[in-house]
Amino acid sequence: MVKTIGVMTSGGDCAGLNTAIWGVTVGALKRGWKVYGIHNATDGLFARPLRYQELTAKSFEFPFARLGGTMLGTTNAGNPHIQIKEDGTLEDLTDQQLVDRFKEGIQKLGLDAIVLIGGDGSMAIVSRYCKMAGIALIGIPKTVDNDAPGTECSIGFATAKQVVVEALDKLDTTAQSHNRFMIAEVMGRGAGHLALQSAIAGQADVVLIPEIPYTYEKVVEKLRSVRAGGRRHGLIVVAEGLKTPDGKHYFAANGKTFAGISEYFVDRLQQEPDRFNVRATVLGHVQRSGDPVAEDRILASGFAVRAIQLLAEGKTNRVVVYQNGRIHDMGLDEVLAISNSPVIPTGDMIKIAQGLGMYVGDV
Repeated sequence: MVKTIGVMTSGGDCAGLNTAIWGVTVGALKRGWKVYGIHNATDGLFARPLRYQELTAKSFEFPFARLGGTMLGTTNAGNPHIQIKEDGTLEDLTDQQLVDRFKEGIQKLGLDAIVLIGGDGSMAIVSRYCKMAGIALIGIPKTVDNDAPGTECSIGFATAKQVVVEALDKLDTTAQSHNRFMIAEVMGRGAGHLALQSAIAGQADVVLIPEIPYTYEKVVEKLRSVRAGGRRHGLIVVAEGLKTPDGKHYFAANGKTFAGISEYFVDRLQQEPDRFNVRATVLGHVQRSGDPVAEDRILASGFAVRAIQLLAEGKTNRVVVYQNGRIHDMGLDEVLAISNSPVIPTGDMIKIAQGLGMYVGDV
């Protein structure tokens, strides 16, 4: 029987995480359970002393549930084996020491289950520790990329999409003023959901995503057709994980995260005989920020309610998902066995973009 649960956020942050934390807490308190918020994902259980806080109704007097980010903190980088001790010095832990500390932390807090709000990578990592510690896990998917396996929607996507669309609206006014083609580079890793749906809402002329091959020549052809129609400005949206026509990825200075593909197009287009006036904007982490829009708040609340319901019914090692207009759940191992969900080249979103005259690649 569940009496005490821990909740944590792991991986990159996004809007809606605090709403999910609030929903989990409210649902658990209604059943008389105790809730501990674990700070900075699994690091809160690896650390000595433990880093956590008890969550009560009072924890949300400040409007955390309405804000972006995560009140518990998160981590998606660094070496978990390196922990900072209370005196500020560092210690290097072995795999077994991490497992032992995780298990000790679970026991000290008296946790019966953990609710993890995270992406597919976090699910895989945290589930491994939970299995070795013998504690139940319920997963809630979140990612601005919207490519989490098993679910059609993830927390954070709707708000990120709104951020991009608002940026495109602003870029369009300066594009018109200077007769420019503005390129917006958006997040998504290897998936083009954010780029594609934002491009449709933002009325772009070109959208290029990793799932669909394209040719540089047809991008130029599209821009020429825009000019031929009497308009000398426009919008191009590219996903950060897009490759150049010769198969090259652009990476940030850390050599790990995608960044810079928009500059490839700026360099080439400005050398065209057509004298295209082009500028690039890499939206970056602003896409993770901002207060969650209504859609994300509703989804996060629904996911949280389902997570608590599963625990109340004695069901564990499940992931809450959204499919075919309803919230339900799947087995954790089943979800982890599924690859990330890409844009379907024959799907409705591609057909909408094509119907609006956008160049979306060679479908």
